[in-house]
Amino acid sequence: MSTKERILEEALTLFAERGYDGTGVDGIAESVGIKGPSVYKHFKGKEDILNALIDQAESHYDEFFGSADHIGNIPESKEEFMSVTMKRISFTMKDPMIQKIRKLLVQEQFRNERLAAITSRHQLDGIVGMYEKIIRGMMEAGLVKEDDAGMLAMELAAPAVLMIAKADRQPECEKDMLEAIEKHIRHFCDEYMKL
Repeated sequence: MSTKERILEEALTLFAERGYDGTGVDGIAESVGIKGPSVYKHFKGKEDILNALIDQAESHYDEFFGSADHIGNIPESKEEFMSVTMKRISFTMKDPMIQKIRKLLVQEQFRNERLAAITSRHQLDGIVGMYEKIIRGMMEAGLVKEDDAGMLAMELAAPAVLMIAKADRQPECEKDMLEAIEKHIRHFCDEYMKL
């Protein structure tokens, strides 16, 4: 791993634990095992590190979770929908980078406009937009009952987001929250998908 990558990794850990304002360039450097001025060989400053982390996490999230612009294939069955959705949920809850970014976003969303927008996108708007397209595609394929795709996406996403937030606050509940999310998604499928 390069020094630049180590700086990003350590900065993310510190930002998630201490917040952006509670973390200094010298602290990041110390965690990496370098001197503070060495950080400036790779980044202009702390804000540049934060922006690089956000860009890296956004790319990672889009690749492994998806987005409204990157929905992947429309599921062709209830089982495929369940499987793909639970894979996305598991990624969200267990990926170390995404866990730390989510903690950072929760702390900093009220102090930074870019982080506020990202938090809204990842906790609601983006997920609903992505699932609205998926559900609409499944309606067109005759797999989901005709309804308001946006409202169905909201109904699907909002409880899962709340349960993920609980697992973040209380890590000992992660297994229970994963089970509850799966139960919720199964109920959603039973209610709205055609057999």
